[in-house]
Parts: sequence; C-alpha cells; structure tokens
Amino acid sequence: MTLATRNNRGLVDPFDTATRDLDTFVQRVFGRDANFTPYGVDIYEDADHLHVDAELPGFTKDQIDVTIDNNVLTITADRSQEKEDEKTNGGWLLKERRHTRFQRSFSLPNTIDGSSVDAKLLDGLLQLTLNKRQEAKPRKISIA
Repeated sequence: MTLATRNNRGLVDPFDTATRDLDTFVQRVFGRDANFTPYGVDIYEDADHLHVDAELPGFTKDQIDVTIDNNVLTITADRSQEKEDEKTNGGWLLKERRHTRFQRSFSLPNTIDGSSVDAKLLDGLLQLTLNKRQEAKPRKISIA
C-alpha cells in the first residue's frame, strides 16, 4: 500500500514545477543529501570566551562529534540509516527522512585554549563555550 502525499496550496504555484526540477537536478549531481544544510551557526565572543551556537535539529548528543585539532574546530553530526530501518518490521508506507551527515570546520584564533571546552545540546541547539588563554584576556594596568 502506498500513501499519497498532497500539498494543498489553494492556488497554483507557477514555480512549483521549476523548483521540483531544480531539486531533482541538484540531488542527481550532488547526491541525496545535497539539500541538507544546518539552519545556522553563530560565533561570538566576550572578554573571556568564544561562543559557537550551531543549530542541529533532529540530532541527539550521541550523533554529534566535536573535535579541535591544530586550532581547527570541527562539528560532525551523523544520523545513521540503519537505526531508522530497525524501527519497522514490515515495509515502509512513506519514508522521507534519510541518512544525514553534516560536517563544518572553523579555524580558531591562537587566543583560544582548546583544552577547555564546554558543550551542551538543548532542543537542537549545540552550544560550545571555548575559554580564551589567560595571556589573551584583557587586563587592567594600574598607574602608579
């Protein structure tokens, strides 16, 4: 049995066919996961820390890997297809979710202490807090 999907838009969308054709072309050229991109990454700093917030909806903390090597921060998220296939004993009626792998790398400034990182995953938002080195923090100099 096959379930039919229906987009009930009310009005005819003249760009619907063109968009679908472009999506098909991109998927053929770049693979099935070509249109997956994270929703965004924000990087900001304060006097003591560098903060990285990455939106990774649908990933659990076991599926996310964060590494720092030679001052390069790499965030990798991988949702395996095998775990999805274990959910069913019969055949799929509709399957739009698939294996997804995401990787993003950022060069870190030399002022960051890569050995001290705090990582949290809350509601699909990965929050990394990287400490700055002591010598890189601003300091007040007293005048005699």
